[in-house]
Amino acid sequence: MRIITGLYKGRHFDIPRSFKARPTTDFAKENIFNVLNAYVDFEDATALDLFAGTGSISYEFVSRGARSVTGIEMNTKQIDFIKRTCTRLKIDNLHVYRSDVFKYIAKCSERYDVVFADPPYQMNNIDELLAAVIGNRLLTDDGIFILEHNRLHSFADHPNLIDSRKYGNVHFSLFRA
Repeated sequence: MRIITGLYKGRHFDIPRSFKARPTTDFAKENIFNVLNAYVDFEDATALDLFAGTGSISYEFVSRGARSVTGIEMNTKQIDFIKRTCTRLKIDNLHVYRSDVFKYIAKCSERYDVVFADPPYQMNNIDELLAAVIGNRLLTDDGIFILEHNRLHSFADHPNLIDSRKYGNVHFSLFRA
């Protein structure tokens, strides 16, 4: 795993083999962030990374100048990995919390410029995740929600869909509130 661009461009991280996380591939990550440049001014943005996993997306937000990044993850080993990486890179604006994503969304009173979700591909209630993010007003007025998913899900008819991209087996759907 590597950070694509920005302050920490080119930094590589070895992910422990014991992790069950499926990090977004560098190819897909680079391309979706190139697309996001048209929608988001990362400088001074606030970002939420749901299902943070290894922190790959969170580090990318920080590297591109986000003011504050919040990561939500259930696995304590992965949370520890993210915290160690933040210490190593001297990152102080990435905060990761152990929580169920749906519980976090239900209780969250903050609003974010960017919300990124990379749920497990086998997750059955991905539609509920989309409804929760949009319905609980997690996004600022111009905020954007990026949902990573597999080919079995299509959001082509969703009224909030603004863009969709496919990179290999990785699909991204972008939404505005």
